[in-house]
Amino acid sequence: MTDSSPAHSAVPVLDIWCDLQCSDCRSALDDLRALRARYGDRLELRLRHFPLEKHKHAFAAAQAAEEAAEQGQAWPYVEAVLDRVEELNRKGEPFLVEVARELGLDAEEFDTALIDGRHMLIVDADQAEGKAIGVTGTPTYVIDGERLDGGKSQEGLRERIEEIVDRLLAGQQS
Repeated sequence: MTDSSPAHSAVPVLDIWCDLQCSDCRSALDDLRALRARYGDRLELRLRHFPLEKHKHAFAAAQAAEEAAEQGQAWPYVEAVLDRVEELNRKGEPFLVEVARELGLDAEEFDTALIDGRHMLIVDADQAEGKAIGVTGTPTYVIDGERLDGGKSQEGLRERIEEIVDRLLAGQQS
């Protein structure tokens, strides 16, 4: 979900490397919501896909998130799926389509996208980039070149992100 329009270039970007079948990513939602509430448009949260081998529906979930982005509902979709990780574990791909339907998205299009694999390249590219910069688990945050690994512990991560964002925003004003 990359937006390279010039209007966003002045805003700090927080890349969130995420596996949508990961309970640690679900617990990171509170931090992401808090960051969104605190900074609004002054911080761009960018979902990056890092489906882990051990989660058999994570790759499909990443593709579904890209379809949701195309339909203009990226974050609401991601949050809805993460909030119900156990259901994804149990039901698999039909659950991804069900969530789309609940959010009023074009569920048939989701179904088709999962079958034809139209978003696979984006997910693969994210995963390759993540590996290249040393992402090993999820969630992992990257902001201003600093990598923060939330897979082991999320203790203090939001505070660290806020420090960096505040410094970046202060630097813009000088």
